[in-house]
Amino acid sequence: MMRRLLLALLLITSAVPAFAVNPDEMLKDPALESRARAISAELRCMVCQNQSIDDSNAELAKDLRLLVRKRITDGDSDQQVMSYIVSRYGEFVLLKPRFETKTLLLWGAPILLAVLGGLSLVVFARRYAGQPTGSALTSDEQARLSELLKK
Repeated sequence: MMRRLLLALLLITSAVPAFAVNPDEMLKDPALESRARAISAELRCMVCQNQSIDDSNAELAKDLRLLVRKRITDGDSDQQVMSYIVSRYGEFVLLKPRFETKTLLLWGAPILLAVLGGLSLVVFARRYAGQPTGSALTSDEQARLSELLKK
């Protein structure tokens, strides 16, 4: 009974995340395969959109993985492969957009929003600092307070 429980626990905990790359897609040369995996990890699956083509099971992702491997085996550099894919599918295919003039707003927006948020907090804090937060004491309350302070 204990052995079965341990075996079941071992099987559950030994699950390794599976990649979508099929063994028939892999290159025989480990160095080239490593390059292909690195490039594939940077390319967005156009079907799934939040996964790299390395992680996606979509047919288009498989086609892109095969295209990347073909370009690598044809002798293209990593940059040439990326440029070729981007020229065919556009900048959207990149999981991490390039830092260029046309993507400056995309890269600068988080910083800009943080600065604007900080400035608005400072303005808000200064505007309301020193302002009374409650209502004035009534004459009865003033009298009771005076009596308490005399004691």
